[in-house]
Amino acid sequence: MERLRRMGILIPVFSLRRDCDLGIGDTLAMREAIDWAAEHHIGFLQLLPINETGSDNSPYNAISSVALDPVLISLDLIPGMSKTVIRSKAQQCEYAELVDYASVGALKWDLLEMGYRYFCQKSNDDTAFENFCQEEESWLISYTKYRWLMECAGTEEWSKWPEEYGTQAKAEVFIAKNSEAKERLRFYAWVQWHVFTQWRDLRQYAESKDVKLMGDIPIGVSYFSADVFFEPQWFDLTLSGGSPPEKVFKDDAFACQWGQNWGVPLYRWDELKKHDFVWWRRRIEKLTDVFHIFRIDHILGFYRIFSFPWRPERNAEFLGLTEEEAKRLTGGTLPKFHPHDDDTEAHKKANLDAGDQYIKVILEAAGAVEVVGEDLGCVPDYVRPHLAQLGIAGFKICQWESLEDGRALPGEEYPECAFATYATHDHEPLPALWNTLLQHLWGPEHQQAIESLALLSDFASMPICDSGHAYVKYGPVVKWSLLDGLLNCRANYAAVMINDLVDSAKRINIPGTVGGDNWRYRLPWSLKDMPEYLKRECQRMKALIDLSQRY
Repeated sequence: MERLRRMGILIPVFSLRRDCDLGIGDTLAMREAIDWAAEHHIGFLQLLPINETGSDNSPYNAISSVALDPVLISLDLIPGMSKTVIRSKAQQCEYAELVDYASVGALKWDLLEMGYRYFCQKSNDDTAFENFCQEEESWLISYTKYRWLMECAGTEEWSKWPEEYGTQAKAEVFIAKNSEAKERLRFYAWVQWHVFTQWRDLRQYAESKDVKLMGDIPIGVSYFSADVFFEPQWFDLTLSGGSPPEKVFKDDAFACQWGQNWGVPLYRWDELKKHDFVWWRRRIEKLTDVFHIFRIDHILGFYRIFSFPWRPERNAEFLGLTEEEAKRLTGGTLPKFHPHDDDTEAHKKANLDAGDQYIKVILEAAGAVEVVGEDLGCVPDYVRPHLAQLGIAGFKICQWESLEDGRALPGEEYPECAFATYATHDHEPLPALWNTLLQHLWGPEHQQAIESLALLSDFASMPICDSGHAYVKYGPVVKWSLLDGLLNCRANYAAVMINDLVDSAKRINIPGTVGGDNWRYRLPWSLKDMPEYLKRECQRMKALIDLSQRY
């Protein structure tokens, strides 16, 4: 019988470790994670997007809506790969504290080239590969072309490509005339064959262990992607999608003033509709090859999306400007919701009708795969009732859910169709969150810190202190009270970040910043080799999961 209540752990693939992992988590490390999850009665592993990324290494800025990231592949599983070579290379990077994408990428691509040469020389039967190419040609052909052109130009930014292949039409001519192209396209297809094979096998392995894999799909696709370059008919490149201003991202002055400008192009929904949303159907159907559950990042964008009349590269020009000054730079337009704000009942209805139409297409393409909607931020009043009606679990950030009297919304009053957690990958993990609030008790954010500590304490059945300074530092009492409160809420999905479980204050990402430590967090050890005191913590988590009847 299918169990509805599950506990999950958010853990980026790149954060995992295993022996000889070449400096980044991979599919074999994921297999170990599945074993660990099954042992501790963890029902699902929540991952970040695993599509191939661009030079910023952000999982939310992929160069293809379908192609999976080769740096997450396990080279040990590819025929012809020398175990001796892999082990010698692993010694150079496996103990690195953070993921070094430049060295990891160069190393893995060199080894993939070696594996492909072996395949070409030794393979007597490439039927499985040829079948893959035929079955996936609707996206694979344009991806391989784009990937090779990236190789030629040294960048995914097609706006910087030489004039010789700087447009789709010119690129097709360039590829057709180049004698090297055919073999390079075949190489990139061969890589994707292995990546998809490993992830499809991983999905089946997870099923055998009664662990679900949860994927993540951004609302947008990167401006610099195979999709935009070779299928521009689906995109409006005059506007950049993002989110409205939010004070929660206090580290980002631009986001506080104007919002987050993600740079993703908006969709031409009219064109997509004419062709039965074929691009979206393909994107979702390929996702279901790998995952049992997927989260739609910023599902609010299906109803209306905040848009900028400039690309992110120009953000600095607008920081600190008044609206009138900004209008002089844009020709009179400002960031706003597209196609409509929710300023009238007619616009609200139009936005709701649009979201209903598009999300039903997503659900139809998803089939039996479960869908979760990240519905945080500036949420219109019609969105959450609509998602619930469609059976899509929306987010409940426990310390953000309060009653009219200011007390926390009790976990027993959460809807079953919900995803409860304390943070996403963009937020501080619990140890950092709690201690940051304690620090703010002595500063200008004193009142906000008092309120947040009270909500967290109330939700977790801890004492609400009359004086903020009476709160204790983060430790076992706070940790297990918070986890117990989360596990016992009514939401069918409950999840924490791996950082929370292993008491790490390190962040996965800081919104509004590029580079640095973003998307580079690595566990100090493999899950099976974690210190004994953390193994005891995991056993305690297992006991709590069982007591809360989440397994």
